[in-house]
Amino acid sequence: MEMTEKFNQGYALLIGVGESAYKPLSLPVTVKDTKAIYAALIDPNLCAYPKEHIQVLNNAEATRTKILEGLKWLKEKAQAAPEATVLVYYSGHGWVRDNRYYLIQHDVKPSKPATSALSAEVFTDSLREIQAERLLVVIDSCHAAGMATSKNAAEADEELLDEFEDFQRVAPSKGLISALKQGKARVVFASSKGEQISRIKDNSISIYTYHFLEALQGAANQPGDTEVKVSNVMNHLGKTVPQTAWNLHNAEQTPRFDFDTDDFAIAKLQGGKGLPEEGWEGIKPQASHKISQITQTINQRGKFNLNFGKMSGNFTMGDVIDNSDFKEEDEL
Repeated sequence: MEMTEKFNQGYALLIGVGESAYKPLSLPVTVKDTKAIYAALIDPNLCAYPKEHIQVLNNAEATRTKILEGLKWLKEKAQAAPEATVLVYYSGHGWVRDNRYYLIQHDVKPSKPATSALSAEVFTDSLREIQAERLLVVIDSCHAAGMATSKNAAEADEELLDEFEDFQRVAPSKGLISALKQGKARVVFASSKGEQISRIKDNSISIYTYHFLEALQGAANQPGDTEVKVSNVMNHLGKTVPQTAWNLHNAEQTPRFDFDTDDFAIAKLQGGKGLPEEGWEGIKPQASHKISQITQTINQRGKFNLNFGKMSGNFTMGDVIDNSDFKEEDEL
């Protein structure tokens, strides 16, 4: 049996705002997104990140302070390991007010959103402090209207618009993306552009995250490749996200990429064993099944415990991602 390899240079901060302190802002699917990505990253037969190299901030953990602390943690890791590859994944609301962009974290205060939200300037300054050789920032924002799959959700969305009438929900602008990527070997992905909605595939995962997970399994790689590179992910998302958004919602969702540095790996491919001779089409059914297994397990109440059986060399995951994820009252 071929041995898998660890992606020891990889570090990640995954942020799923999920349950907001202000209930109408809650987006449960964002937590499902980050849990699914976490599951893929730590799987030794997929991305092969060491578990201790990942921090996950979901629900009540996704506060302004903890997000900034997480970015500081990445800064410290990059200082200790200059060859580090860093992934920052944010899944939640993104709004603009008075030409300023904000990430709307868990503890935003409706009475003073502009001062309590995490501004793009503060977020960007913290990213610049991370002196990693390679940094990928992914912002999957502007979910809100895309979550309105029921009457109650639609009514909550209208209430939200009334409460924050001077805010506009948009994806990160080209200017913001340019600011985020300042520095060496920095790449920024956004799940949509302009006023497009970042839509869900179903109640278990967003379209963007679903195809991101496909890319992490080699969807845009060639047989024999042993790593997933930024270009592989970009090419797959650029092709599939618009297609799926149109097929499922008859709507446009165009991912945005700012990538003008040398290509770099962000994960092992199949645990370093690489894409087999039959290529992506040969393993696509198993890859789709694996994503389904991950999302089904996340939707179950109770402890996170997943066995991939033969597909992953009988690998079992049994980790509680963070203390807030699997409380008995969760309805995710």
